[in-house]
Amino acid sequence: MTFPRAILFTACMLASAVANAAGFDLTDTQGHRHRLGDYHGRWVIVNFWATWCVPGIQEIPEIAAFARAHPDVVVIGVATDAEDPAKVKRFAAKLGHAYPLVLSNDRVEKQLGHPYALPTTRIFGPDGKIAYDRAGRVDKKSLERITGAKAAKASDRA
Repeated sequence: MTFPRAILFTACMLASAVANAAGFDLTDTQGHRHRLGDYHGRWVIVNFWATWCVPGIQEIPEIAAFARAHPDVVVIGVATDAEDPAKVKRFAAKLGHAYPLVLSNDRVEKQLGHPYALPTTRIFGPDGKIAYDRAGRVDKKSLERITGAKAAKASDRA
């Protein structure tokens, strides 16, 4: 590849990433819409997982605990193996996936891109820009650290 083509290729790849990060308009399994623009001023966590991905399965209860403790942070799960929606919904419910669930399809992937590995967590800051985008497990403490959400004190939960 010549130097000008390499620059053009890199520019196209960056433009694609920016387009994917610019916003999304998703519908969860309950029929509720989730638009990044509607959450301006709030942290938004999008977690990609699959029913066959052990680390993703293991992190769902931690993410659910975070979502319960921090209702001011938007948490959305995206199941990437959505060929059988009823099966995925039952599986998610059994794991305690108590936050909005989006079943991935071509429309979802066009907006969010396809993660290169699972699980992957993408976190948008209050300004709507990607603040964190990595493969690997997350837990309640790491999500609190990334978003700056304060852990609830025992007295706050009583």
